[in-house]
Amino acid sequence: MKITKVVYVALTFTSLQLINAQSAKAQQKGEPFEGIDASWQNGNDRRDSSVFKNMPFFTPSVLMDINYTYSFNNPNDNTVVGSTALARNNEVQLSALHFGGDFNYKNARARFMTQFGTRSIVVPRNDLSPYRGQYKLADVYRYLSEAYAGYHFDKWNGINIDAGMFMSYIGLNSYYQQENWEYQASFTSDNTPWFFNGLRIQIHPNKNWKIEPWIINGWQSYGKFNAMPGIGGNITYMSSNSNLKVLTNNYYGTDAGGIKERIRFHSDNSLLLRYFNKPESRGISRMAFSLTGDLGFEKGGGVNGFSDGNATEGPAQYFASAMFYNRIWFAKNKIAWTVGGGYMTNPGRYLVLYPTGQASPLPNPNDPTKTEGAFPFSANPGDKFEGFDYSTNIDFMPNQSITFRIEYVHRESSVPYFAGKGGVTSQTGFTTSTLDPNWRPDLVKSEDRIILAMLFRL
Repeated sequence: MKITKVVYVALTFTSLQLINAQSAKAQQKGEPFEGIDASWQNGNDRRDSSVFKNMPFFTPSVLMDINYTYSFNNPNDNTVVGSTALARNNEVQLSALHFGGDFNYKNARARFMTQFGTRSIVVPRNDLSPYRGQYKLADVYRYLSEAYAGYHFDKWNGINIDAGMFMSYIGLNSYYQQENWEYQASFTSDNTPWFFNGLRIQIHPNKNWKIEPWIINGWQSYGKFNAMPGIGGNITYMSSNSNLKVLTNNYYGTDAGGIKERIRFHSDNSLLLRYFNKPESRGISRMAFSLTGDLGFEKGGGVNGFSDGNATEGPAQYFASAMFYNRIWFAKNKIAWTVGGGYMTNPGRYLVLYPTGQASPLPNPNDPTKTEGAFPFSANPGDKFEGFDYSTNIDFMPNQSITFRIEYVHRESSVPYFAGKGGVTSQTGFTTSTLDPNWRPDLVKSEDRIILAMLFRL
């Protein structure tokens, strides 16, 4: 994302001269990804500018995501299982309301975005680190999607040092649906981090490259599971003609609570190519695809990476996935059609989103990375999980601030996982009902749904 240096409004002739001199200096130094069009990219802001771009010191931002999703499984409790984008079936939902913006003053910089709606409940529940210690970290941070401050250095094409909570790039998709080609993310993105909490340094040696080291609390975690912080980084290249983007993200940490000898490594890699571009065409105006592949493992503490070990080393525990999407724009980029999907395998299920409701209301006291309850979803070493998905959608984008989307999604798993007709809450679908001793969560191996979404950004 391009980071804009703010030129401040002044009233005197002397101040105007100073501004012109500073602007010339900034132009000479260059900007991150200067002159490169990233608006077509999956996981990126499609706007070419903000309507607030001329405001000094602060650029506001407002996003709203409203959806209706129809599940062909029609669970009795309307609960969506295994998604960070959706929470409720067959209901109109405010999935996300974000507001905040960017501050800039003499190279000091900060950004914050709030989050309200169902995502403020759905996403933090996947972070079990708050169960270590006091103060309910999930509640403290729940209503913030990102909040950080830092400093910009006018070196090369820019160097930024930021600390706080910021978005993750692992999995390609953006946390904000307004930036994604598809609404329901493929397994690759849905089961990898949406946020990081810690320190990052963004280094732009020239307009084409970004090198970004991280020191963070852990894998999508508000706190740390053990003494060691997570470390990692991103390297991004974008071509000068704006048609190619290549990136790699890599992570190393210890994210099994109380099992400090278990390490996690994850590598996430994406290629995006725009292979046709005639923005003024009333027919096909643009075509592009994105390809993402992830590979990672956990090793130690009773699990053994990519291969089954002996009784001491334990079974294989790894993550391998890929997703591919192709998008075609029409009518001067006002309409777009996307089709794609992906595959994931995750022996040990250490990154699988646990089913919600009575299936997994509490963490296991002996291992806070796993769940417990009346009917826990098994996530033991050696437990297999494979899943695949495909989807297609049509977007209508009358302007750069709003998108109307209709999407069909099919998802399938190797074990019962998605909510079936009986739901995952109770025999009546209500949390207030006394459970029938013979009732069990109705988990099935596949689901089909239609999503209607209105995505607003200002």
